[in-house]
Amino acid sequence: MIETLFAFLGGNAFRLIWGEVSAAWSRFQDHRHELAMLEVQSRIDAARHAQNLEAIRVQAELGVQTIRVQSEADVARGEVDAWLEGVKATAVRTGVAWVDAWNGSIRPALATVSILMVAGDWIAAGWDLDNYSWTLVSAVIGVYIADRSLLARGK
Repeated sequence: MIETLFAFLGGNAFRLIWGEVSAAWSRFQDHRHELAMLEVQSRIDAARHAQNLEAIRVQAELGVQTIRVQSEADVARGEVDAWLEGVKATAVRTGVAWVDAWNGSIRPALATVSILMVAGDWIAAGWDLDNYSWTLVSAVIGVYIADRSLLARGK
C-alpha cells in the first residue's frame, strides 16, 4: 500500500511540483528578458533622442547662418545701390549755371590733381610700384574704365 501511495504521489505530485517550479523559473527568465529588452530599448531611445537634438541644433545653426548671410548680402546690395545712385546723382543737371559748371569741373579737377600726385610719387620712388601703388592703380582703372562702361550701358 505504501508503494502505491509513493507511486501515486511520486508521479502526480512530482509532476505538479516540477510543473510549478518550471513555470516559475520560466516566468522569472521571461521577466529578466523583458527587463533587459526595456533597458536596451531605453538606450536606443536615448541615443535616438540625442541624435535628434543634434540634428535640430545643426539645423538651427544653419538657419542662423543663412539669415546672417542673407542679411550681409542685403546690406552689400544696399551699399552698391546707394553708391550707384550717388554716382548717377553727380551727373544730374540742376538748371543753375554756376552749380552745373562746378559739378562738371570738380570731378575732372580732382582726378587731374590725384593723377599728378600719384605720378609725382612714382617718379620720386623711381617708378617702383609698391602694394599701395598697385591698389591705387586698380582703383583708378576701375573708376575710369568700369564706371564709364557701366554708365554707358545705363547701369
